[in-house]
Amino acid sequence: MIYSELGQSRNSRSSVIQIIKSLTVCYLTFLLTSAITLTSFICTAQTDTRRKKFDKAIFKDTLDGKLDAGRFLIQANGFIPIPQIITEPALGHFGLMLAPVFIKPNKVRVEGKYVPPDITAAFVGYTLNNTWMLGGVRKASLPKHHLKYRAGGAYGSVNMDYYRTLPQVGEKKFAFNFKMATILGSMLRQIGESDWYVGMDYLFMHNEVTPDFGFDELPDFLNNADLDANISSIGVDVEMDKRDNVFTPDAGWYFATDFGVNASWTGSDYDFQLLNVSLFRYFQFTDKWVSGFRLESSLQWGDAPFYSKPSIALRGVPMARYQGDRTFVFETEQRYDFSLRWSAIVFGGLAKAPT
Repeated sequence: MIYSELGQSRNSRSSVIQIIKSLTVCYLTFLLTSAITLTSFICTAQTDTRRKKFDKAIFKDTLDGKLDAGRFLIQANGFIPIPQIITEPALGHFGLMLAPVFIKPNKVRVEGKYVPPDITAAFVGYTLNNTWMLGGVRKASLPKHHLKYRAGGAYGSVNMDYYRTLPQVGEKKFAFNFKMATILGSMLRQIGESDWYVGMDYLFMHNEVTPDFGFDELPDFLNNADLDANISSIGVDVEMDKRDNVFTPDAGWYFATDFGVNASWTGSDYDFQLLNVSLFRYFQFTDKWVSGFRLESSLQWGDAPFYSKPSIALRGVPMARYQGDRTFVFETEQRYDFSLRWSAIVFGGLAKAPT
């Protein structure tokens, strides 16, 4: 799987916003996949005494008979608190996130089409560089009305380094703390009976920035107004999803683009625009070999704060390490499935931020 939900969260975004979206959307995908395929500690809400006697067989996979939580999540309205290891270099290389995840099959079925389940999750996380965050996200669809939506929010304190090249000094690292509160949401409508969706999204983030470096004066890329500011973006989204599933695709296409505007009339303290374009393609060459490819680009215009500049997003590359007004990313992932539950993955990519 190449970030199977990442196409919907636009990975080549500004670094701080990228953290929010990664925690509320991208990691959600990993958690959900793990919930269905891994042995986990099981919890459930208060049960109704009028229900039938609990059947332990609900923890067995119908395909191979092994221990599995998938049917428990779907049929018994249960949840699993899954620990997720955070290995993002920009956040200290190691951390832990815990998220109770609820999955509910959509009651409306569309003949000949895959209808994703409705997903609700909360999360709390902490990393070795003293970054912490908590939040929640809801992702669901209304097939009768040809709609799908996403809503989420997060609050936390993020410690990150940014890099700039200074005259006579060369490249220098600048450390910052970001205390942030954010909400985000989107609503898209299906075009006819096609796989295309069009809609709008909204993002609001209040950010308090604290420099953590020994400069007597603020560097040129930072001004006092950036230390306590709001970002408020309204955007137009277009999506086309022909993947065979949203968790671990084996075949199909996924295309997404969005154009967001920050301006005084949107409630933002800044005036800039951002265009994101993503294309994912999955091929299943054999029953066991799946090949995925990702092309992505972000283009920004206007006067954006330093932390909202697009940054290169590749696994192994720290967020915000390479920023620019334009970013271009190509990545491939090759997956070999040894069995229903075990796979090996090789991935690699190229990226550039020429501006």
